[in-house]
Parts: sequence; C-alpha cells; structure tokens
Amino acid sequence: MNKLLELKSINAAYDDKLVLKDVDLVVNQNDFVGIIGPNGGGKTTLLKVILGILKPVSGEMHVNGSTIGYLPQINQIDKKFPISVQDVVLSGLMGVKKLFGKYSPENRKRANELMDQMGILHLKKKNIGELSGGQLQRVFLCRAIISDPQLLILDEPDTYVDSNFEGELYDILDQLNDHIAIIIVSHDVGTICSHVKTIACVNQTLCYHDSNIISQEQLKAYNCPIDLITHGEVPHRVLKHH
Repeated sequence: MNKLLELKSINAAYDDKLVLKDVDLVVNQNDFVGIIGPNGGGKTTLLKVILGILKPVSGEMHVNGSTIGYLPQINQIDKKFPISVQDVVLSGLMGVKKLFGKYSPENRKRANELMDQMGILHLKKKNIGELSGGQLQRVFLCRAIISDPQLLILDEPDTYVDSNFEGELYDILDQLNDHIAIIIVSHDVGTICSHVKTIACVNQTLCYHDSNIISQEQLKAYNCPIDLITHGEVPHRVLKHH
C-alpha cells in the first residue's frame, strides 16, 4: 500500500491554547477518509497542519512526494474578487508552473476538459460572483484537481449547496477515488458514511475507525458528541430525545 501522508504525535496550538493533542493519522493511496467532530474540536486545524498552513508545536508529518489538491469552504471565498471561472480553475496550477510563466495550451486544454466534465464550460468567462453555490463548488473542484493531485482534501463541501448538486458531488468524488485519495470534513455524517471508507473523529485528539459504519457507543468511546448514524438505502441521522 502506497503511503501518501503520515502524521505522528502531532500537537498544534494557537498562541498557548492546545487544539490538537497527540494526533496520529496515515492516509494511503485510494483511501477515502471522512473526518467528523464537534465545532471547535480541531478539524480545520488538522487540515491547516496537513496543508502546511499551520506549523505544529511538536510531532512529525511526512508527505511522501504527494501533491495535494484542496477545496476550501465556499463561504471563505471572496465572490466580489474580479476573476473569471477559467482563471480560477487555471490558478490550481500555480504551484507547478514557473513563477510569472504563462499557462500553456495544454494547461488551457486541461482546464476546458475539466470544466466540460463538471458542466460549467459555458460559464468559463463568467465572474465567480455571478455563480450559484453549486456552480462555485464545481469551479473550485476543477481548481483542486487540475494539477492531478494524489490526495484531495475537501473542507465541508456540502455546505451552501443545493441538494441536487450534493448528490452529484459525491458521485464525482466516488469516481475520483479510483485514482485519488480523499479526505473530507463534513457535518453531514449520514451522507458521508455512504461514501467514505473510514472515519476519523477529531475532538482535540483523533480516533480513527477503520470502517464507514460507526455506532453511538463507539462515538461515546471516542468522546465525539455526534448523533447516531444509521445505514440504509437513504442514510439518515437519528437524534436523541431533545
């Protein structure tokens, strides 16, 4: 099994506040890991560490020659910024093209192919501020995969999109997982459990569950305050009495 990412005893903090404690995680080729946990539990901090945005206080991280694609939360995107759909997609190549270099015809062809696959080629000249939530997610998914990453990270991609695109999104991710490892953070636990292969619960520490089926008792053992998930043709969440 080709190991793409390994975290060993990671501790991460903001100022003097410890957010992640003794976190271990291994991501192999073609893994599909769903990350769940409460607000403030450290999910976003974990992504920042993996992406190199936040340096851990201690511990080791090894990215074994892998390129990483990243789909941020769309509420973090400035839709007023004057940039076209095509330019956003091409910006996913910034890390691999020469500084101040022009995009090649091959780059533009690849961008057009991805936009066509996502059904947004007709929007390529549009400003991102003119797009719906689902269209914007398609654009940034193209941006995340245009460099052919070995690992794709998505931060709550099912937020602020319509239910129709949510279904399409997971179909696309299932197809991408044939050749790309995926880490997805989501609050929609019932939905991701129908697609991910394994689950990691992050609540300062990380508890890894080598399955996509998880019980309420296991969640309690992991100190993860998430409601029970059941499985069937239509995944759903069973709420406690409240």
